[in-house]
Amino acid sequence: MNAPHPPKVAGIDSTVSTPAHTVTPAPTTPGTPQVPKTPAPTTPAPGAVLQDRLAGWVSDLTTLHELTERQVRTDSVESALQELLRAGAALVGAGRGLVVLEPDDGLGPATTIGLGLGRADLGHIETVPRGALPYGRLLDTAAGLPGGDGEIVRPDLFAEDGLDPRHREVAARLGYAASYALPLSTESAGRLGAAVWLYDEPAEPHERARHLAGLYVRHTTEHLARLVELERTRASMAAVTDELLPSRLPRVPGVQLAARHRTGPCGGGDWYDALPLPDAALGLAVGSVTGTGPSAVAAMGRLRASLRAYAVMEGEDPVAVLSDLELLLRLTEPARSATALFAYCEPALRKVTLAGAGHSPPLLLGERRTEFAETSVSAPLGMLACWEAPSVEFQAEAGETVLLYTDGLLHRTGDPTDRAFARLHAAAAGVPRSRLHDPEAIADHVLRTVLPDGLDAADSPDDVVLLAARFD
Repeated sequence: MNAPHPPKVAGIDSTVSTPAHTVTPAPTTPGTPQVPKTPAPTTPAPGAVLQDRLAGWVSDLTTLHELTERQVRTDSVESALQELLRAGAALVGAGRGLVVLEPDDGLGPATTIGLGLGRADLGHIETVPRGALPYGRLLDTAAGLPGGDGEIVRPDLFAEDGLDPRHREVAARLGYAASYALPLSTESAGRLGAAVWLYDEPAEPHERARHLAGLYVRHTTEHLARLVELERTRASMAAVTDELLPSRLPRVPGVQLAARHRTGPCGGGDWYDALPLPDAALGLAVGSVTGTGPSAVAAMGRLRASLRAYAVMEGEDPVAVLSDLELLLRLTEPARSATALFAYCEPALRKVTLAGAGHSPPLLLGERRTEFAETSVSAPLGMLACWEAPSVEFQAEAGETVLLYTDGLLHRTGDPTDRAFARLHAAAAGVPRSRLHDPEAIADHVLRTVLPDGLDAADSPDDVVLLAARFD
């Protein structure tokens, strides 16, 4: 492959071919010798040339429209990058490629995704000095800035005199001989990254394909900038929510604890808590504040902190704890409501006293039974002029686990409420006996069974909270 090759031209072929012109043969007389005639040169009519050009433009616009329509339907950074690679490969006639996302503001997210390249292949490419690779030149120099060179065409890598030796070795190992690179850069979005498409043989896209690819990449960069900003916001909301929730669960004799929490894409107000109380008691709480976004997260943090204070002072009376919380909510945030459940646990006696305000009942599971605790029907906090509901009390057997959860777990199933409760009950009843001694395993089994596609794949804006307490 070291010998020079005449580069091929890759990309979209013309959709309308030039019409063929023929000359009608003249009639002949019998006995007359046939003299071959040279056909007169023909010139395409101006109208036919214009028609061909218009047809080509229409085809280009249609292709570009279809590709951009597919791109704008992507809703995550990863799916947008994968669609960019696929569409770009079709436009420039390449079989493989990679895109490096590396926003120049340094705030992330940063990732590398390949098309037709595995993790090991990307690892080999990353061993090449960054400055010797097209994406490195676009990301580290002014070439990739808006108004810069804009593209890097390398039609025959092995014919280049100054090719980096390591780049030559990696290209030979992976089997590519040419590349075409474009920056992900616009005036409004800044520089987000670079895309490189690879050819198995010496080749380069023709001018028309390069023009279409440039238009498509600029449009994709604008869309990608919005997705990057959205992902950053989601990550920030998740980080703030995690900071407002317990960083670790307490160790209380007689009880083993496990918790699972996942914030929705917009940031929600679901929360949980577990705190040691006087007389070797334990307080467990779950709740949900109405709304999404920063205001809901902030309200959740205030409500959780207030409940901790009320629990320390009067935790043995869960009704009093929720009554004080309801009064605070009504006075400080009259436009907001919340559901909550607080349980006062005495591990030595395996006794649980709880009160709920518009919240789903806890689930008790063990070797001999799986059942929902009987709780009274009550309104959420902030819905009535004065909240009041009786507490309930039940006894857990040795080895039994109490599951507390928020409604987001039920909503993410996509089922009606009664069927969602039935799915949760079936998931708890199906926990293998060998795992009943471990609340972590119980929580994972229940989530995996109730939401088989996983927390991230579930199509729901709701948070999910699951708190498991196993009594020895």
